[in-house]
Amino acid sequence: MTLNPWRLKLLSQLDALGTVRAVAQAANLSASSVSQQLAVLESETRTQLLERTGRRVRLTSAGLILARRARSILDQMDAVEAELRGLNEEPSGRVRLGGFQSSIHTLAVPAIQHLNHPHLDVEIVELEPHASMPALLSGEVDVIITTTDFVELPVPPDIDVVPLAEDPIVLLSPPGQPKAELKACKDEPWAFDMPGSYMAKLATRLCREAGFEPRIVSRFSNYMLTLQHVEAGLAVAVLPALAVDPRFDVVAKELPVTRKITAAVRRDSRAAITVVLHALHTPQ
Repeated sequence: MTLNPWRLKLLSQLDALGTVRAVAQAANLSASSVSQQLAVLESETRTQLLERTGRRVRLTSAGLILARRARSILDQMDAVEAELRGLNEEPSGRVRLGGFQSSIHTLAVPAIQHLNHPHLDVEIVELEPHASMPALLSGEVDVIITTTDFVELPVPPDIDVVPLAEDPIVLLSPPGQPKAELKACKDEPWAFDMPGSYMAKLATRLCREAGFEPRIVSRFSNYMLTLQHVEAGLAVAVLPALAVDPRFDVVAKELPVTRKITAAVRRDSRAAITVVLHALHTPQ
């Protein structure tokens, strides 16, 4: 029996993401192509790996075993390839680092800039906190920067979580109209993140706890646009302190809310991944 690594990865992603459609989107394939490759994997293993329930498929007991073993198999293959490419025991190979928007320029980029390993290639992928753990579990990325709000407890036994920093949540207002607390923003126009995002949910909760429903006049997934909007006097906003670029003339007032930023990797990761994790954990 010969196992194809690419098809193993698709099976592992199905376990992590739950649907063929989600796997197809992650792999940049059509749903029919994913189904065909999984059918080939069943033929290769001579085992029923999938069963249909209505219009969806789910993994059989054998499928679950293979999917979860696949992550370990793929990690070991990456480690062997990296070792073969390595010179003088230097960490080598490609490491995929996923992080949310404000963590990329404040944590990820400074850490990578201080790496001094010529055979190590770090690829940065922007991932919202709610999407980062599934991406790590499926093998789409090797290291994630996320927040404890989105790390399920208990943490999966094959995942190591490392604390990185604490990030206060701040209320932003225009320079000529500083606001000291949320209650003072009851009648103000608000700039929000996109619906369903971490910051949109948090800002909505904080406003409601302060006794009002925010009047949302704009939504931006890019924090720079939010800061420009506030600087222009068009809105107030709530953002993490890490997202506040000092180039913008806004007033930031810390709120009694802090998010904990963590990094996570799959346990027993190869040396190159450990090097990237250590760089993130070391103050720059």
